[in-house]
Amino acid sequence: MTLRELPYSVADLFPAADGEFAFHMKFRRGEIAPFYRNCEGNEVLAERRKWLGAEPDRYAMLLPEAAELLAEAIELARDSGVIVEQKKSDLESLVALGGAWEPDLLLMRADSATEQPRLVGGCVCFPSSWALEEKIGRTLDFIHRPVPTLNEQFANPVQQFLARIKPGISWERINWGLSRSPELNQHPARKLARLDGNVPLEEVWFRAEYQSLVALPKSNGVLFGIRLAVEPLAVLRANTEFASGLARAIRTMPEGIAQYKGMATARERLLSFL
Repeated sequence: MTLRELPYSVADLFPAADGEFAFHMKFRRGEIAPFYRNCEGNEVLAERRKWLGAEPDRYAMLLPEAAELLAEAIELARDSGVIVEQKKSDLESLVALGGAWEPDLLLMRADSATEQPRLVGGCVCFPSSWALEEKIGRTLDFIHRPVPTLNEQFANPVQQFLARIKPGISWERINWGLSRSPELNQHPARKLARLDGNVPLEEVWFRAEYQSLVALPKSNGVLFGIRLAVEPLAVLRANTEFASGLARAIRTMPEGIAQYKGMATARERLLSFL
């Protein structure tokens, strides 16, 4: 998937408040079928199956209370034309879904509208420098704790939003980062090279996460889907609007967020490319 295929403008990618970096959690209404259909060809699915075949316990995890959510997610996948084999165990069925469906998926559930949702299952073959095994079973505020200021600004609004979303809608947002590798799978255990003050332009990649939330009404859960667009900065910087927006975001980004995004030591180097 490329940035041109995503329904987002440069202004959506780099929103600004008073001309400075703005970190937001705004979701907008979309359609389920366009987001969740398989549209990227066999290469993406082949890579998903490679990682699931090599280390299924690292990339697919399911708590017992997630069985109903998984069944509903498989139903949604089949409705979008994806063939998913039914396996003997729920975990095996999750692995089958993860190898047949293009987006990464997370399954969340809250026991009541006043409780933080918990991550109860997921198949994440292409993580952006985070580990599913460290997040499974945790609440949303715990998962977001490493992101500076995010819980302070958005924990309660996001919890209320998830409690209110209606079935039949894909609630979507875009998130972005920069990486030193074009690899889709950036699990921390792979120890891929990181950005630094000497990184050459040809080793800088723009990584956009296209995200979707869908209510699972039968199981009282939420499906969180993630697709990736990864492109070289050397190509994208030719778009002057893009280069200007990214430069503003990097330049005005608070230090804590720059560290979280892995850009702190490379900030000046990245700005020199833009």
